[in-house]
Amino acid sequence: MTDLPVLPGAEPLYATGSRTGVLVSHGFTGTPQSMRFLAEGIARAGYTVALPRLKGHGTTPADMAAATASDWTADIVAAMRWLEERCDVLFMTGLSMGGTLTLWAAAQFPDRFAGVIPINAAVAMDSPDMAALAFAPDAPAELPGIGSDIKAPDVKELAYPVTPVPAIKHLIALGAVTQMMLSRVKCPILVIQSREDHVVPPRNGKLIMSAVSSTEKELLWLENSYHVATLDNDKELILEKILEFIKKHS
Repeated sequence: MTDLPVLPGAEPLYATGSRTGVLVSHGFTGTPQSMRFLAEGIARAGYTVALPRLKGHGTTPADMAAATASDWTADIVAAMRWLEERCDVLFMTGLSMGGTLTLWAAAQFPDRFAGVIPINAAVAMDSPDMAALAFAPDAPAELPGIGSDIKAPDVKELAYPVTPVPAIKHLIALGAVTQMMLSRVKCPILVIQSREDHVVPPRNGKLIMSAVSSTEKELLWLENSYHVATLDNDKELILEKILEFIKKHS
């Protein structure tokens, strides 16, 4: 079967630098475009960076409808293995479901990461209507998209204009499993959370902070960005804080 063409701007990014590596993950229905500013900034600072394109993303909604949470975790593990071949120390950051995957990886491999930085991570969605769609026999194939929740004017996220409903159950399952695993996270953690987020409830920041076992943990509230904070008004602040965190814990 021929691979589907990737949307321009949705390409993954792999950059070789020092023996310290950073795994970067985009979110649900999004693409590496949402994390490229951070990934390129981390690479310019001299680190080795892996920003994979999660299966079913950056192609077509129908392609994503056939993807599963196991596909996405496998993509993260593959990127982690790529970094392990080149690096001695690993960090991870991700936005939204990418933040969920960041927490999942830190919990699944509790001795692997020197630190993690989830950004507006989704572990508790607080959406009964969305949950009802997961196994509804009469669920529609698609819903309106959730991309581009951005405060800054004229900034757009490269994301699907629709949400493939078959993928929702995998998002919910990944969040639920990750929430149950949070006590396994023991590495240093910087939780970044937008105060105003129209996609993921901001209470996730405090929930994550209270559930992880990390002795070194910090919650950074963003006051001038919505959900896609990595493209929003606080993107420079996020990059600055990530680089400070990596330097401190390398």
